[in-house]
Amino acid sequence: MLIDPEFTPQGTRLPGAAAWFALPETLDCGQAFRWRPREDGSWEGVAVGRYLRLERQGPDIFLHGAGEAGFPFWRRYFDLDRDYEALAALFRRNPPLRRALDFCPGIRVLRQQPWETLCTFILSANNNIPRIKGIVERLCQGWGEAIPGTDLRAFPDPRDLAPLGEEDLAPLRAGWRAAYLLDAARRVTQGSLDLEALDLLPAPQAETRLLEVKGVGKKVAQCVLLFAYGRVECIPMDVWMKRVMAELYPRGFPRYLRPCGGIAQQTLFHWYRQR
Repeated sequence: MLIDPEFTPQGTRLPGAAAWFALPETLDCGQAFRWRPREDGSWEGVAVGRYLRLERQGPDIFLHGAGEAGFPFWRRYFDLDRDYEALAALFRRNPPLRRALDFCPGIRVLRQQPWETLCTFILSANNNIPRIKGIVERLCQGWGEAIPGTDLRAFPDPRDLAPLGEEDLAPLRAGWRAAYLLDAARRVTQGSLDLEALDLLPAPQAETRLLEVKGVGKKVAQCVLLFAYGRVECIPMDVWMKRVMAELYPRGFPRYLRPCGGIAQQTLFHWYRQR
């Protein structure tokens, strides 16, 4: 099912979005690190300096702060033009994926800003999700622009990080990852890494360019391609997914899953880690 919005005074309504848009599972499954739950059960976050609050009301989801003019951005961000129910029907042909879907249906793969995605997955190396969130939050509080009306800040621009030294980033408590973050900022600022141009390259060539950044290995590069550029054929292999593949797919994904293996991977990753 594709999701068509309805613009109301109460917010942008995604009717029947419960069919394939689980808020906690999508926003807190290890693909993004800037969404947080509120006491009222809604979720809030910032992407490219834009604030958004998402709230479920019965079968519907309301986006507060999107508006009709800003909705195209969030449509792309939440991948609303992809038919996830059709994908789920395909995935259910596969027994391990069927079990994963029964446990955590409704995960959508986000289309995030490439710069933020590159940085957050550099910080993810040999790290856990709560600690990644803490480092990212300190980074934004230290160098990001304030978002009016909230206590949140935008993700820092690479030009604001490029002149810094590792000692400046000591408050992040990011360890050796700070040097890699600065290398990425300098490459983007100087133009040796053109993140917009990567969107036009075939995935293998885009991956090669990302691997030139210090601290970026194949797993981080594949995460950036999947979670920023929507290359859903990319299947990042962290410690959890290596266990999934060894236990459940020793010969690799079946051929019919590979074109959308990145989406299948995210459901399997969340299920296996939570179980």
